[in-house]
Amino acid sequence: MTSNQLFQRIRQHQYLRNLRNKLLHLHACLLQAERISYEQRRGRVSSGELLQLVIEHEQFAWLHRISELIVYIDEMLSADEPILQDDLQDLMADVRELLMPSEVGNAFERKYYNALQQEPAAVLAHAEVSKLLASDVEA
Repeated sequence: MTSNQLFQRIRQHQYLRNLRNKLLHLHACLLQAERISYEQRRGRVSSGELLQLVIEHEQFAWLHRISELIVYIDEMLSADEPILQDDLQDLMADVRELLMPSEVGNAFERKYYNALQQEPAAVLAHAEVSKLLASDVEA
């Protein structure tokens, strides 16, 4: 492995870790908003109950798409083989496409749109992910 290849791999890993952390923060903001919404209608839940709700309850199911992206990033980071630039670009495109809020879009897009209308922390987290996606991976 040449030094250029090593530096490229390091930059890719740094970028992916940064993207992962920003997606985790966004997910946490959205999860908190869903928890509040759920608790307003059904009463408080413990952390253990929340975990079960996140896994099984339809109100939280839309958040699984973000979780799946985070898991995919974890798999990319832990793989022994180098990350292909095309795979990284595809991931970035998938994240961009997923995080497109829409009042009239699919179920995820509508729920995401509503969450961004109601939760300032989610708006800030969305902006951070968007800013990273707009940056050059090679920088």
